[in-house]
Amino acid sequence: MKTVRLVSGHEMPVLGLGTWALRGEQCKVAVKKAIELGYTHIDTAWMYGNQKEIAEALREVGVARTELFITSKIWRTHLKYNAVLEQCEECLEQLQTDYLDLLLIHWPNETVPLEETLAAFNKIYDEGKTKSIGVSNFNIGLVDQAREFSRAPISVNQVEYHVHQNREALRQHCQKHQIVLTAYSPLAKGAILREPILKPIAEKHGKTIPQIALRWLLQKGLIVIPKASSESHLRTNFDVFNWELTQDEMQQINNIKINPI
Repeated sequence: MKTVRLVSGHEMPVLGLGTWALRGEQCKVAVKKAIELGYTHIDTAWMYGNQKEIAEALREVGVARTELFITSKIWRTHLKYNAVLEQCEECLEQLQTDYLDLLLIHWPNETVPLEETLAAFNKIYDEGKTKSIGVSNFNIGLVDQAREFSRAPISVNQVEYHVHQNREALRQHCQKHQIVLTAYSPLAKGAILREPILKPIAEKHGKTIPQIALRWLLQKGLIVIPKASSESHLRTNFDVFNWELTQDEMQQINNIKINPI
């Protein structure tokens, strides 16, 4: 699996399994199959309510913790200092691990000072309970505030990013400050299947439309975490390496004008 080096110094796989809306046995089956297919990056959150199932799946498949990259997130209702620490402990307990690879502020909350939240994140980082920290759903202004308030480096900003929501200004700003963007909902919950520009590009490469959409993001330097539960979709999403889109194809997709940000 290809990785990128975060500003924290740790390697992060560029493709992961998104687990939002995966619950119970469906979640366990998806995680186990993903690991068997070669996935090592699992993205979850306290709010998803599936961390116990993920831990069970990882234990049953027998993968070493050191082979995994696990991301979790602190929900926006728990961003006060002590609440952050308590929810982090809950995440570690649910995931049956001593540390996270990446801990994110799931959503900003204007009623809680960001400086207070990040003080707790820095304590967690200093104690080795997470190897890297970051944010999610932060715009340019909030990213800059996070950088200012955090002594530990802000390594990642996870946002919705797909061909119908090309957040180029945010991508360039984060890249300038060595913050990696992770794209959630990279397939726009299936809406990209109706995007006419992608179909001929997919046919030319002998790939699916979702593979083209994921490859576009990877070539722009993003990490992608598509949600999938079926083996066929897990396999398809994994087959985005060892081939490339041309510069002209990248530009065609860049020029899609739906919901530009």
